[in-house]
Amino acid sequence: MKKLLTGNEAIALGAYEAGIHYAAAYPGTPSTEILEELAVYKEEVIAEWAPNEKVALESALGASIFGARSLAAMKHVGLNVAADPFFTAGYTGVNGGMILITADDPGLHSSQNEQDNRYYAKSAKVAMIEPSDSQEAKDMVKSAMEISEGFDTLVLMRLTTRICHSKSLVEVGERKEVPLKPYEKNLMKYYVAPAVAKQLHVKVEERLKRLEKFSNETDLNYFEWNDKKIGVISSGVAYQYAKEIFKDNASYFKLGFSYPLPMEKIRKFAEEVETLYVVEELEPFMEEQIKAAGIHCMGKDKIPNIWELNPEIVEKALLDKERETIDYDKSIVVNRPPTLCAGCPHRGFFYELSKRKNTIISGDIGCYTLGGAEPLNAMDTTICMGASVSLGHGMEKLIDKYNDDKRVVSVIGDSTFFHSGMTSLLDVVYNNSNTITCILDNRVTGMTGHQDNPGTGYTLQGESTKMANIPEIVKALGIEHVRTVNPLKLDELKETFDWAYNLDGPSVVISRWPCALKKLSEYDIEEFEYVPGVCKVDQDKCIGCKMCVNTGCPAIYFDKAAKKSSIDETQCVGCEVCMQVCPVKAISKVGE
Repeated sequence: MKKLLTGNEAIALGAYEAGIHYAAAYPGTPSTEILEELAVYKEEVIAEWAPNEKVALESALGASIFGARSLAAMKHVGLNVAADPFFTAGYTGVNGGMILITADDPGLHSSQNEQDNRYYAKSAKVAMIEPSDSQEAKDMVKSAMEISEGFDTLVLMRLTTRICHSKSLVEVGERKEVPLKPYEKNLMKYYVAPAVAKQLHVKVEERLKRLEKFSNETDLNYFEWNDKKIGVISSGVAYQYAKEIFKDNASYFKLGFSYPLPMEKIRKFAEEVETLYVVEELEPFMEEQIKAAGIHCMGKDKIPNIWELNPEIVEKALLDKERETIDYDKSIVVNRPPTLCAGCPHRGFFYELSKRKNTIISGDIGCYTLGGAEPLNAMDTTICMGASVSLGHGMEKLIDKYNDDKRVVSVIGDSTFFHSGMTSLLDVVYNNSNTITCILDNRVTGMTGHQDNPGTGYTLQGESTKMANIPEIVKALGIEHVRTVNPLKLDELKETFDWAYNLDGPSVVISRWPCALKKLSEYDIEEFEYVPGVCKVDQDKCIGCKMCVNTGCPAIYFDKAAKKSSIDETQCVGCEVCMQVCPVKAISKVGE
């Protein structure tokens, strides 16, 4: 039987069929769906959301050491968080087979950088595989498990957004039940004190030589001989682009096992073709190594190393051809940047915060990052998960030292607070900072598609669990001034900000209301009081001041000819923020 699956769905299926026992991840586009799909196999697979990627990798490594086949998944920047255990796992090796999936994001569809994580495999000295479609994504999970156990190595599976989210046909198989390997205490393998690590490094270098020999022998790397005037070395989705452009007018060396590179086989391929291109997305990872081996090739001197590739870009770069497209007047195309959803609880929060003068707002990674966009403009920085609190602390210490009168407000989401905000807040307390930390608790991990987190009361596989209490955690960290506020009540927000700004010492404001798109849990229904209805503008009362428009709600639109505001009832959820900002009370709630 065949199914049309995304790469993420195929990997989950492949993990199930390969006998995976344990999987952990922190949700992050484009990798999120891997664990969501694996979670349905409750009888065979333990699948968990971890508070962050470091914890996910460490948990999966623990499962492997105990003898289970395990998997950890994360987006590319998540591996930065997990780099500490990752590099040491390169030394220790495994017991049960283990895969670490890194989903890179060329084109920055939902990320703050465009790093190429293939270099992680080289730096950590672990094996790496790269699928080019969904079928390969599924099959390579099984191959990776065999490589991992055969060579005693963690295997890095490098995906990209296009592989994760594109669909192709996949052959469905049966699960292979693999028993746990026996656990044996082994201090010379897993107890990585300096004296042990010295010996492990020697073994790692020996293993790399064996892996390179395997790379030259495995069917994961294969030739496709056609016209030999042009030869193409490629991997991942870039291979598909090259095939679409050159078709049978070129020969190909397709790399599925891409670290260590099969340099012996690459040399043989290069000797057979007249012109050799290396087609790869982002950095010249393969090209650099091939040139260092003394093999002449062309790659990034023609193909750009920024943004996602596609067939048109490759064709223009290598063949100097441009495809015909329909021309149009680009000046009349309306810019459609992402925006906070109608009814988003973050909107009222940022609207009120934007009124504060002489304030630096340190932001973080999540839906609320959009608070920095027009028309709210209520954010100064966004760096990485958890950075808002630490970065704000660093600023505040300088403000305090040099007697500046600015205030720093650090904004972080609930899931991000659990991910890496707690240690940052501890730093604020420990080093006597005076920041205002705002935790936007919308009761779910919103940006990546409503995954549960330690604060929702449910696990990935739907089991009820202890709900992390943010006010209690904050107080336990040493914050004495803590308030929880409903962000849809602007008067409450204003009074709370006044309170926090007048304090001499660190404070935490918890903005608590469920995401407007969330399917409410039993806990949500019990805690939050919802009044159904939508908001409507009385055209006779509206004076066209645009105060409602300035909240940035996509349900509100302004008729320039009539100089009046209106509300799209199909988008409005009746949050009432626009009612509170209208100076003439022209907006009311109807349909209650």
